[in-house]
Amino acid sequence: MDKVTAQPHVHKDPAAAHKQAQSTGAKTGEGSLRTDAKERLIVALDFPSADKAMDLVDRLDGCCRWFKVGMELYYAAGNRVIEELRKRGYEVFLDLKLHDIPNTVAGAVRSVADVGASLLTVHAGGGEQMMHAAVQAARAPGAPKLLAVTVLTSMDAAELRAVGVGGAANALHTQVLRLARLARSAGINGLVCSAEEVEAVRAAMGPEMLLVVPGIRPAGSAGQRDDQRRVASATEAIARGASMLVVGRPITESANPAWVAAGILAEIAGAL
Repeated sequence: MDKVTAQPHVHKDPAAAHKQAQSTGAKTGEGSLRTDAKERLIVALDFPSADKAMDLVDRLDGCCRWFKVGMELYYAAGNRVIEELRKRGYEVFLDLKLHDIPNTVAGAVRSVADVGASLLTVHAGGGEQMMHAAVQAARAPGAPKLLAVTVLTSMDAAELRAVGVGGAANALHTQVLRLARLARSAGINGLVCSAEEVEAVRAAMGPEMLLVVPGIRPAGSAGQRDDQRRVASATEAIARGASMLVVGRPITESANPAWVAAGILAEIAGAL
């Protein structure tokens, strides 16, 4: 694999960076993390192999500092892809959405505690006890900060009703907020929610909570939803209180991923 120019390791702890910006009087915006747009964008490496993932990293040519390693890539390549990204100076968001009995999830958190990821997801649907067990396991030195996934962006109100959650018009928002409060009670560091709920979540959780929003589409293409139902532009998500944004296919499936990423970064910068 070709060598990419490594970016500096700016902040290991996103929540700490947010507090630092507040203490120094820097502009943070509602729920924002940093004024540097590169620190807000997470590119999703949703590939079936490390070679394909790192080829995309090379093509981005250092314009991003964060990459998401999800289930597809992690199950195929394991820790070595995280190690390679860290070697190049990038931050890693390990998106495994851990969801099992408390003991099993705690064991999984301990198993990945020292692989070098900065963020790790559990699923809030596992309940407060499960999330609390994950928090206890993540107290190990070097362990990633935990994010709780609320309701997947691929789901809408009709799908929630199909699995027995609510029936009212605002059931989706209610469920997201319910899970957000459980996560906060369990000691989770941040949340994953869609741009449709992030404003309400920010109002309920306050400025300290790290809010990561997937389902981001470049301006003018938000109608292209594929299997994600609740999507928005970077400008909209940041304005509503998002801390960090996850972008996958608009970048990874582009003929010129660096150009698309640069456009999204410009959107983010304009919204700060």
